[in-house]
Amino acid sequence: MKCQEIREIMPDLASGLMETTPEIGGHLAGCDACAGKLEGFRKTMALLDEWQVPQPSQYFDVRLQARLREEIARPQAGWLAWFRRPALGVALTVLIGIGVGLFFTTNSRMYKSGHEQFAVVEPQTNQIAEPGTAVSDLQSLEKDHDLYSDFDLLDDLEVQHDVTANP
Repeated sequence: MKCQEIREIMPDLASGLMETTPEIGGHLAGCDACAGKLEGFRKTMALLDEWQVPQPSQYFDVRLQARLREEIARPQAGWLAWFRRPALGVALTVLIGIGVGLFFTTNSRMYKSGHEQFAVVEPQTNQIAEPGTAVSDLQSLEKDHDLYSDFDLLDDLEVQHDVTANP
């Protein structure tokens, strides 16, 4: 066996959950490092077996109950104390939801207030961008939208088989 395999089963060997086989015993007899490590594990396990949990004092439960009553009776302080009330929490959640909803719906269109109603104002697209830029390409596609939406014209074209791309 290899040292790595012995190290993996060493806690089980030290605690007595696994018996030493002749193969394991042969490795431990020939390898001082593994034998020393196993002995250290056994000493640690024996020490842990002797350890006794300290008993709490007689008045531990009484003092704990008194401390809990004090904490419950103490008024809640801090800026998050109001959030523990259900009505305020629900109201805050509704207000946040309405705010997020209004943000996303009004962000896509700009509204201009009139006398009694709102009028939708479309963004201005008459600004001409410099030719060759991505903005100008998008503007030209927007202008020719009707032409590009009807691709039946391309089906009528005859394909030239003698033309090669990128000669």
